[in-house]
Amino acid sequence: MSKLAWVAVIPLFLSAAVGGAAGALIAYFIVGNDDNNNASAIVSQVVLEEESALISAVQKAAPSVVAVVSQNTSNQGGATTERLSLGSGVIIDARGYIVTNEHVIHEAARPTVILANGEERPAEVIGHDAPFTDLAVLKVAEGGLQAIELGDSSALQLGQRVIALGNSLHDFKNSVTLGVVSGTERRFPRENIFMEDLIQTDAAVNPGNSGGALVNAAGQLVGVPTTVVRSDTGQEVEGIAFAIASRTVGEITNEIVRNGRIARPYLGVVHQDLFTPDAGRQLGLTATRGAVVTEVTPNSPAAAAGIRRGDVILRIGQQDVTPEMPFLNILRSLRPNQQVDIVIDRRGERVILSDVTLGS
Repeated sequence: MSKLAWVAVIPLFLSAAVGGAAGALIAYFIVGNDDNNNASAIVSQVVLEEESALISAVQKAAPSVVAVVSQNTSNQGGATTERLSLGSGVIIDARGYIVTNEHVIHEAARPTVILANGEERPAEVIGHDAPFTDLAVLKVAEGGLQAIELGDSSALQLGQRVIALGNSLHDFKNSVTLGVVSGTERRFPRENIFMEDLIQTDAAVNPGNSGGALVNAAGQLVGVPTTVVRSDTGQEVEGIAFAIASRTVGEITNEIVRNGRIARPYLGVVHQDLFTPDAGRQLGLTATRGAVVTEVTPNSPAAAAGIRRGDVILRIGQQDVTPEMPFLNILRSLRPNQQVDIVIDRRGERVILSDVTLGS
């Protein structure tokens, strides 16, 4: 398991130097042309054209990026406390639908959306896809809203320019940063699941930016920033941040808008993954891998199948539960109402539970 820990953040900042076409032109004209003044003028023109394209992309996307304010109320020791948190969101439908990160609005009682022009509107949480993806959809009153254009994240190339828009450090609303695509189709661990189909970028990401927009030079949404990386000591790893790819964003949000929910398979257990061989031994188990069942939900598919607290789930269907393929990643690959065989370790004995029907 990687020693890097994930940190949820809030949309994006970016920084990068001018490169690519401008660099190639500099090499060509300075080496191959004695007229350095002419070369300098051509390079300057290329840079200005690139800057103009990026400014146009920001102007196109910025009205669709909002701030999301979440108010959470908790009661501890008889004392009620309220906590405000700020993230970002993106208008995906002019009817008032907004995508953000689930962790931005997690357990929020009364989320509020602040539009790019400063107008505030109360929001309703339509649905989310936690823990499978860090995506949620909000709804505000329609009228005067500009939806962002969805881009094709599968067309992204390494080194391609991307722009991040969001509300950095809570105080700096409507922030814009610039970077490049550093990787595509990345996986990164978040709690008990590997987040998948992530875009890696060298954008600087800070609290307040999660849930915002990562756009291409055409101003199209290609990702939703969700995570930066920290080392074991808690220090940010410079130049590595992740955004959920637009193809995943489009698929999840479309289903939430249509149905108010995502149809995901359900087994009905609370579990703890064994990510190291020592983890099982420390719990007094004979199994060195798998998912330990710590609680079984009554009347669930797991209860009906005879799964008990203390069982270790070793295999679901055709997939072994391993550190690289945790329980939730396997569950995400299956369908509601699908029948699967489940292999468990029960006090050192291997037991096969046949034709377990998953719920929804």
